[in-house]
Amino acid sequence: MLKALGRLFASEGLRAEEFSDPALFMKYARSHPVRLAVIDIRMPGMSGLEVLAELRADSPETRVIIMTGENDSGHRTAALAGGASAFFLKPFDDEAFLAAVRQAIAPDA
Repeated sequence: MLKALGRLFASEGLRAEEFSDPALFMKYARSHPVRLAVIDIRMPGMSGLEVLAELRADSPETRVIIMTGENDSGHRTAALAGGASAFFLKPFDDEAFLAAVRQAIAPDA
């Protein structure tokens, strides 16, 4: 999924850093501006909801899109209540996802 999203972003002329380790991403985010983070619920070491909470505390201006392969309404509710700007169930429509990305990185977002 990580590689596929990287290719999708590249096809739209968007630059993306790819992290498979949430701890490494958080270290990066603490020292670099991050406009948008796309986070999966299931990751090694930390859940996407944990990363969302840390990111919101450390970098409240960062927009977050959460995705998951698990159809659990509790995840959606927790993600949106925790500050995610969008939530996607995999597999998702690329155009709908890109629309959410564009909205999240818009200058007035």
